Amino acid sequence: MLLRLSCLLCVVSLGFPNAHVAQSPKAESLVRVLDEFIVKGMRDWAIPGLAVAVVRNDSVLLQKGYGTRELARTGAVDEHTLFGIMSTTKAMTSAAIAMLVDDGVVSWNDPVTKWIPEFEMPEPYVTSALTVVDLLTHRAGLGNADLLWVRGDLDEAEIFRRVRYLDPAYSFRAGYTYQNIMYGLAGELIARASGMPYGEFLKDRLLDPLGMSRTFTSLAAVRESGDDNVSSSHFEIRDTVRVIEEEAVDVLASAGAVWSNASDMARWLRFLLDSARVGGRDLIKPETFAELFRPHTIIPANQFYPTVRLTQPHWTTYALGWFQQDYRGHYVAFHTGSLSGRIAIVGLLPDERFGIVVLGNLDHAEFRHALMLRAFDLQLGDTGRDWSDELLGLYRGFAAQADSARSARETQRRIGTKPLLPLSQYVGTYTHPVWGDLVVGETGDGLTACMGMENQLRGSLVHWHYDTFRIQLGDGRSEPDWVQFVLARDGTVSELRFGADGELVFRRKP
Repeated sequence: MLLRLSCLLCVVSLGFPNAHVAQSPKAESLVRVLDEFIVKGMRDWAIPGLAVAVVRNDSVLLQKGYGTRELARTGAVDEHTLFGIMSTTKAMTSAAIAMLVDDGVVSWNDPVTKWIPEFEMPEPYVTSALTVVDLLTHRAGLGNADLLWVRGDLDEAEIFRRVRYLDPAYSFRAGYTYQNIMYGLAGELIARASGMPYGEFLKDRLLDPLGMSRTFTSLAAVRESGDDNVSSSHFEIRDTVRVIEEEAVDVLASAGAVWSNASDMARWLRFLLDSARVGGRDLIKPETFAELFRPHTIIPANQFYPTVRLTQPHWTTYALGWFQQDYRGHYVAFHTGSLSGRIAIVGLLPDERFGIVVLGNLDHAEFRHALMLRAFDLQLGDTGRDWSDELLGLYRGFAAQADSARSARETQRRIGTKPLLPLSQYVGTYTHPVWGDLVVGETGDGLTACMGMENQLRGSLVHWHYDTFRIQLGDGRSEPDWVQFVLARDGTVSELRFGADGELVFRRKP
């Protein structure tokens, strides 16, 4: 009881005062223009619901919900409606490590093995050289390994153990590939260095002091709370926006598991724009806070967001939990968040002390970028540029390219062929040292395949030609993938190659 009381006193003494909602003519004009832009954009992009917060200096210009929490059901989005903030969690994870640096417990240049001695990278030298900063900057030499957590049947320790079997994608610190597992490892480091689970540390040292009382550190925590003001995930499947089941990243919580709302995220913006101060007190020392925004990794344009085709930045980098670029002569720090059915973006113009948060419940609705850029233009001097229309055109172009590629694949199909063996002889368990088991079964309609526990990694195999099959995983939201069976010299099936180029090779178990 005393501990709980002391925590409450801490929130009262350190928390932000009630947000001042600015009423200046400039603020009123910005809010009116943004409000109209949001309403139209949601209609054009078919977004069910959005929550938006805009902050200038220490004033909240806008914190508001738009649309509905779930299609075909009552329940409007308001400023307290919960959304996943996904990978924008990464900035909070980096801030948590900054606090441990200030405590004198952790150093940015600590070897990861100082805290997690059993962890191994694919190369011994990298294992010994990997530092705390490397975990936070997507430069550790690994390719995308999200399948490890998406499977749903591997715990955190097993995910980290399998990293040693990955093939390096580029030389250590000589490239960039976005890497969720390294951020998951950062959460484990926080737990070991602080003696507290990641979620507990984040709540105790960051969320509670900021007064973010309706922010949760996992989907499980949201469900346990019983809160019913929660948005649902949506995905456009076969030209119809549908409600889908939630995708959880709780197993790697520090990479993207936090849930919040417009009101609480306005507090996060105020904290960031005031150099990590709350109620006049530094939660992170100024020099440590500055380190969070120091560029560490150069990101090639072809690995950055497609928006660069329109914004034309001179440079694109990654700091500690933040993407960075220039825009109209100003420095921008931002980060997106994406899980199936959800989007988020947090954008800052630090020299203007201006920031925006957008949370939405439709998969990869890139109106988030349009809204951030529109808000920036209103702050910097309105150019009248319609970012929503421009981005709609850009992404429709990508969709047309995908349609063309799909048509081209169809012309490569060899009509009239059949599998070399009876379907029953393809049935079995195929395994990979990193990606685990892929189980092929047989039903009356043909072959099926599944990886792990998640429904989105289960599907039916449709014969394409020879021993190649097309597989539609899950509920149809993703593009079909490819499975090719390979025969041994004795004529039995020896392996399964998964992916458009057969890049994942699963060996058949005896």
